[in-house]
Amino acid sequence: MTRIHERIATRLPIEAAFDYVADFSNSQEWDPGTTASKRLDDGPVGPGARYGLTVRMGGRVAPMEYRIRDFDRPRRVVLVGSGPNVNAVDEISFERADKGTVVDYTADIRLGGLLRLAQPFLGGTFEKIGRDAAAGMNAALEELAAHNGEEAT
Repeated sequence: MTRIHERIATRLPIEAAFDYVADFSNSQEWDPGTTASKRLDDGPVGPGARYGLTVRMGGRVAPMEYRIRDFDRPRRVVLVGSGPNVNAVDEISFERADKGTVVDYTADIRLGGLLRLAQPFLGGTFEKIGRDAAAGMNAALEELAAHNGEEAT
């Protein structure tokens, strides 16, 4: 298993940051490793909500399905994902900060099949994926803050 962990700070208020990130249909807007994302069911974002993503894995693109397992608005959301030879658990926590929100993102990724043999050697690749996703999330949240008229930090 590989663990990715990133923290970002945004001036977006906690409720708005949570609502945007917890809705994984937005993930293609902030995660450069996600080429497509959509909601697979109807209703409010919450426990059981399902999302279809297409993600880059090395030189190929693979489908994944994510489901919200835990939902505690606006503090924490846990999504469980699976696809061909990959399983992931993404835990995202939100904390109020003086001028916005701190987002703590942890993803545990487990490769299967022949890919599991390569997983111990992919640490640097997964670290880059995490850094790129965090940078994209921060940029997207800051853009939302700018559109909502939040003061710059």
